[in-house]
Amino acid sequence: MADDQRMRPLRHGYTNRTVSDGAVVEKTYEGPDAELRLRRERTLLTRLQGQLPVPPVHGATTNTLTLGFVTGTPGQELLAAGRPEEVLASCGNLLRRIHTTAPAELPTDALGAGNVLVHGDFGPNNVLLDPNTCDITAVVDWEFAHLGDPVEDLAWCEWIVRTHHPECRHALGHFFRAYGEPVPPWPARRAAMLTRCEELRQFCDRWEPNGPGVRQWRERGTTTAGWQE
Repeated sequence: MADDQRMRPLRHGYTNRTVSDGAVVEKTYEGPDAELRLRRERTLLTRLQGQLPVPPVHGATTNTLTLGFVTGTPGQELLAAGRPEEVLASCGNLLRRIHTTAPAELPTDALGAGNVLVHGDFGPNNVLLDPNTCDITAVVDWEFAHLGDPVEDLAWCEWIVRTHHPECRHALGHFFRAYGEPVPPWPARRAAMLTRCEELRQFCDRWEPNGPGVRQWRERGTTTAGWQE
C-alpha cells in the first residue's frame, strides 16, 4: 500500500473510494457485493493486460485493489472542453474492441445471458484519454463486467451523454459510426437504459433501503422512460 499521507481522492469517483499518489491508485470497494466486485475486476484486469488499455494490477486486500497510475484526462472533462466528436469516436472504436475480446477472459462469476464481454458501465466517464490525440489510455471500473448483449454498453454510453452532457448529444453519431455496426433501434436502446437504471436502483436499495440513491435512480428511470430518439 502507498503512504496514506500522500494519497489524494481522484476526481469523478462515485460508488467507491478511489485515491492516488500519482504512482498507484487505490480503489476501496463499498456497498453490496464489494468483495465479489473487487475479485471480478482484479481477475479481468489481469487477463486483459496487453489486449486492451487497462490499468496494471499491483495487488489487493479484502476490500482494496491497488492499480498502477495511468496518465490521461477523464473523458467528461474533454467533453466539457468542447471535443465531443473526438471523445465519442474514440469511445466507439474502443467499445468495438471490448466486444470482440474473447469471452473466456471473464471470471466464472461474471457469466451472463449474452455472448460478448460487456463492460457494464461504459461511457466517457470511465475512460482516460490523451488530451492531444484523444486516444484512450485506459478504460477503468470493470467491476460490473459480464457476458451480455452489446446494446447494454451502447445504450449506457448514450445514456451517460444524454444525462450528464446533453449539449454533446449531437455527437452521438460519431460514437455509433466508430463502433462500426448497425445501431440497435431506439426501443431496444431505451429498454437497455431502463433495465440498467432499475438495476442501479436495486443496488442502492440493498445498500441503503429507501435512501437518496434509491429515489435518484427511480427519478432517472422515469425521466429516461419519457425520452424520444
